[in-house]
Amino acid sequence: MIEWSAGVDEAGRGPLAGPVVAAAVILDPARPIAGLADSKALKAAEREALAPLIRERAIAFGIGVASAAEIDAINILQATLLAMRRAVLALAVPATHLEIDGNRLPSLEGLEGVRSAVAIVKGDSKVAAISAASILAKTARDHVMEQLDTRHPEYGFAIHKGYPVRAHLAALDTHGPSPVHRRSFAPVRSRLR
Repeated sequence: MIEWSAGVDEAGRGPLAGPVVAAAVILDPARPIAGLADSKALKAAEREALAPLIRERAIAFGIGVASAAEIDAINILQATLLAMRRAVLALAVPATHLEIDGNRLPSLEGLEGVRSAVAIVKGDSKVAAISAASILAKTARDHVMEQLDTRHPEYGFAIHKGYPVRAHLAALDTHGPSPVHRRSFAPVRSRLR
């Protein structure tokens, strides 16, 4: 049996609106990708240029999402781990080992073929496959927030992606929370009408 190691990371734990998105990536050592780094260390244009290269050159990649409603129901940590599981399940080639950014691991139960996993603090800056997952998760989430902006333009999601910047908090004060806001987050909860 071939051993495949997947890097796993998420984007969107801190915003007040929208989903948390995770990605899992199995890189192909024969098709290296220059410029991989933690998505937070890259400019948006760099992430957007790398994302299609990752999709094209990776052996497999998967995206997993947990909605704002799921975040409210089970908390942001559990929703993040759920999105990670969904990303691993979405891999077209099953991984046997997971390298996960952070200090927590999702349950491996039901992840067919996965025999081991390791959490790596700051893994997105240390492990190429986690960097690739970081980039895919961030770009996928940004695209979701841009789509949500067309439905809820009054909040400016396309600009701040749901993070608690001054303009977003002012929009919350004016309009109250939208259906995609995380009601369990204090700045949103305090503005419920």
